[in-house]
Amino acid sequence: MILFVDSLTVIDFSYLCPRRGAVGESWITDIVLHGELNEESMVLDFAKVKKQIKRIIDEKLDHKLAVPSSLNCNAHLKEGRFEFDMQFGDNHIAMSAPEEAVCVIEGNEINTENAIAYLKSVIMPHMPDNVKDLDITLRPEAATGFYYHYSHGLKKHDGNCQRIIHGHRSLIGIKLNDISMPRLQKQWADKWQDIYLGSEEDIIPATELKYIAAKADDYAFAYTSSQGYFELAISQSRCDLLPCDTTVECIADYLLGQIKRQYPNDKVEVRAYEGVGKGAIAYA
Repeated sequence: MILFVDSLTVIDFSYLCPRRGAVGESWITDIVLHGELNEESMVLDFAKVKKQIKRIIDEKLDHKLAVPSSLNCNAHLKEGRFEFDMQFGDNHIAMSAPEEAVCVIEGNEINTENAIAYLKSVIMPHMPDNVKDLDITLRPEAATGFYYHYSHGLKKHDGNCQRIIHGHRSLIGIKLNDISMPRLQKQWADKWQDIYLGSEEDIIPATELKYIAAKADDYAFAYTSSQGYFELAISQSRCDLLPCDTTVECIADYLLGQIKRQYPNDKVEVRAYEGVGKGAIAYA
């Protein structure tokens, strides 16, 4: 017997790429369970699928930075902290964070194939004996417009969004006078492709970094939140500084202000997404 749950959850995370650096991503997750009927005449109660399997995915990969085990990024784990330092092309990125902010996955790169193998390995031991196998599909949202990959960290968030490198693959919608503007959408999607969105108030002098070293053209970020102390150094060319927090509400409002300056006499509406099917709308 086969049990399926489409769109069980969306995994919002970032991963380290030797060519692109930190890449924000959002994968819709579909689950298929193969097994025998239990004493309740079920393979597994849908409530348990939605709660138990989703909880494992949330704990193991969601809102984390995924790092390939074989990536040349000078990574190490010491005293509960994960640190890495990586050069990608002409750019640099380094991070120090509590261990729980990172997920190490076997392989040279992060892709759906090895992420599925990892998730299956951590989910199956928690399944009852009648569940014999598990299929997982990880898929991006079907492209209906222009989108960008971004990473960020929200120090004021009490949950996992505080992790300094996690991210999303997000659509962007821009309207002038109630008319969709694909040209502006593409402009911002191109500008923010594989970007790190940092808050100006989290910038510190590079000399104050405790665990990692910044290069001459890096921004240095650091903050303490409920999960611990986080540091990041990243090439300025791979970062956009915002004069606000980088919540999706603030991102929408920031974009609105930037576009309104270009078109002061027009009605402007910005629809900013945070991953799949959720976001914020700002208008003026």
